[in-house]
Amino acid sequence: MEIADLLKLNALVLWAAFAVAVVFGFIAQRTHFCTMGAISDIVNMGDWTRMRMWGMAVGIAMIGFYGMAWLGWIDPTQSIYTSSRVIWLSAMVGGLLFGFGMVLASGCGSKTLVRIGAGSLKSLVVFFVMGIAAFATLRGVTAVLRVNTVDKVSFDMASGSALPAWLASATGMEPALTGLVFALVVGGALVVWALVGRDFRTGNNLLAGIGLGLVVIAMWWVSGRLGYVAEHPETLEAVYLGSNTGRMEALTFTAPMAFTLDWLIFFSDSSKVLTFGIVTVVGMVVGAFICALLEGSFRWEGFRTTQDTALHMAGAVCMGVGGVTALGCTVGQGMSGLSTLSLTSIIAVTGIVLGAIGGFRFQIWLLDRE
Repeated sequence: MEIADLLKLNALVLWAAFAVAVVFGFIAQRTHFCTMGAISDIVNMGDWTRMRMWGMAVGIAMIGFYGMAWLGWIDPTQSIYTSSRVIWLSAMVGGLLFGFGMVLASGCGSKTLVRIGAGSLKSLVVFFVMGIAAFATLRGVTAVLRVNTVDKVSFDMASGSALPAWLASATGMEPALTGLVFALVVGGALVVWALVGRDFRTGNNLLAGIGLGLVVIAMWWVSGRLGYVAEHPETLEAVYLGSNTGRMEALTFTAPMAFTLDWLIFFSDSSKVLTFGIVTVVGMVVGAFICALLEGSFRWEGFRTTQDTALHMAGAVCMGVGGVTALGCTVGQGMSGLSTLSLTSIIAVTGIVLGAIGGFRFQIWLLDRE
């Protein structure tokens, strides 16, 4: 492959990632898909409907991910989620911070982008604060704190942190087939659990569950199949085009918010190029904006009070720090990560849920004081 061909393929990968992110943003706006909202519905009303959306999407994404691995289209080991090093404390602490923060900020990173597309100016503030906090945790003062504390606590799994790979290694089974069977059992159970819900089987709920599951699969295909080059013409090494991590990527939004701000601020620097994460951040906003215009729900929204502003900014900081520490957000670890059946992702999502419950309790405490 010549350099000119490589550049064309890189552009195609970025356009494809942008298009898929537009679809995600459109569906999320149309169906009110929100992980924080799903947890809130359970805690406050005992309603599991929106959590069933999430469960179906994750189940479908699992089956699709390991289906593509079984076909040989992607390599499930080439993802940050399936690394052999399990940074369990980082995943738990980061998850707790992120979950608590998303309650204060009225939604996770993906919901923030969707709300920006629908006209929320306070979500725009959350985006900037979250992006700065994420960048600091990638390369700044909180990065030093992260690396010297929680990141030091880990253990290794020689076969990688994906549960199917561990099972295949322990039993001597064929890895690709083990992954497919594992995903069919776990992912299939999640899909069935979603469908048995009495109030779940409506158009919007099915659109969210099926549509967003397929979006995650599509992202894995774009990055891991379309964007994979076995031999770069200059380095002669394998490369995943458009990747920020150097590995196969799917949807995640915490670190990409930082990369987006970095690209905007240093746009004239020729070393700052568009990447997979940046175009998906923009695509989410564009998709939500298109949907909001079509359904007539676009509304400008600002902060109500000084306390409202402070809580959203504090939540944004928690999400920026926590999302990077945990290696992902409710979409990054919660959908993309869980689709790989990664132990690290399971720990991070557990932390996010517990953090969100703590956030709701904190909100109730604030209300009782007023």
